[in-house]
Amino acid sequence: MNNEKIHVYLMPGMAANSSIFENIKLPEETFQMHLLEWMIPNKKETLQAYAKRMTEKIEHDNVVLLGVSFGGILIQEMSKFITVRKLIVVSSVKSKYEYTTGMKFAKATKIYKVLPTRLVKRIDGLSKYAVSKPIKRRFELYKKYLSVNDKRYLDWAIQQVLCWEQEEANENAVYVYGKKDSVFSYSPEGNTIAIENGTHIMIIDKYKWFNKNLPKLMLS
Repeated sequence: MNNEKIHVYLMPGMAANSSIFENIKLPEETFQMHLLEWMIPNKKETLQAYAKRMTEKIEHDNVVLLGVSFGGILIQEMSKFITVRKLIVVSSVKSKYEYTTGMKFAKATKIYKVLPTRLVKRIDGLSKYAVSKPIKRRFELYKKYLSVNDKRYLDWAIQQVLCWEQEEANENAVYVYGKKDSVFSYSPEGNTIAIENGTHIMIIDKYKWFNKNLPKLMLS
């Protein structure tokens, strides 16, 4: 009997660190989790080149890749360079045809090139002016989970998301959407699972669903 564990590599969303997976628990007798972190892109690095460079962090064969949001796009690109057992794409998209009207506008006008991404570094200072508890709570979440605030990375990441050119869903992927995701629109096409009341951060606040369902998704 083959008792070798299935290695699962988890990629966070844009600007996020791997602490977004802090509540994800998989049966240790079957799975071993590995947390990936964002690297600062090289100058003029393409998404494909970045994805290939990220695969150098994969130390096992036939792994499961799980990615959230932009991380979901990235793992789809990574799978073009290595053999994977399964892709679990969370709060993300299958192709360039699933973008919202606003995202298509940003791509067409290239307005993303003038976004003030340097303001992300000032989040600590801005949080001092939060007056209500909900806003203060949101700032605290930002500071905890969105720690990758390098301007070169942010400018690059926004462009890569908006300019992704994938034509169709990856046949080896399971796409997990939240029906209340305010970033990406829900699409029922392909191998898709929709979570009621799931938002763009459901990997954090719907972790119980993931802990219950991820094992069977990865083994199917």
